[in-house]
Amino acid sequence: DSETGNHVARVAEYVARIAEGLGLAAEDVEQLSLASTMHDIGKLSVPDSILLKPGRLSADERRTMEAHAERGRRILEGSDSRLVRLAAEIAATHHERWDGGGYPAGLRGEAIPLSGRIVAVADVYDALTSDRPYKTAWSHAEALAHLQAEAGRHFDPACVEAFLKSRTR
Repeated sequence: DSETGNHVARVAEYVARIAEGLGLAAEDVEQLSLASTMHDIGKLSVPDSILLKPGRLSADERRTMEAHAERGRRILEGSDSRLVRLAAEIAATHHERWDGGGYPAGLRGEAIPLSGRIVAVADVYDALTSDRPYKTAWSHAEALAHLQAEAGRHFDPACVEAFLKSRTR
């Protein structure tokens, strides 16, 4: 749908800002931004009844939704394209958490590839500041406060810091 396209474009923009703020080379910034557009490709396997559900997901529905990360990796892995391999890494790791409480592998800290850590911040910020079937959009200030509060738990503190600095320019 059009909202998914808008989400992907915004996430790619935020990814570029974070990557630039971390001092990555221009080519790497561009590759990360492009690859991030495929972060939710695994959601192709999730029924609309779950994706568009206005209320809380059941335990089974949550498991189905969480499976999109691994499914995205499987869709994209094995490509000869560096960009698509990077997208596979992002799809697999953008729901990992700095404290190890994420999915699908429960990776922690720097064991999570930098690409996944960057996209995690961009994806959550956009999800928080966008209307969804199950919630109204948070304000910019509320979303930034959440990112700051979750730095070191959900998010890589350096990625949050780079995003915060990019939002003040």
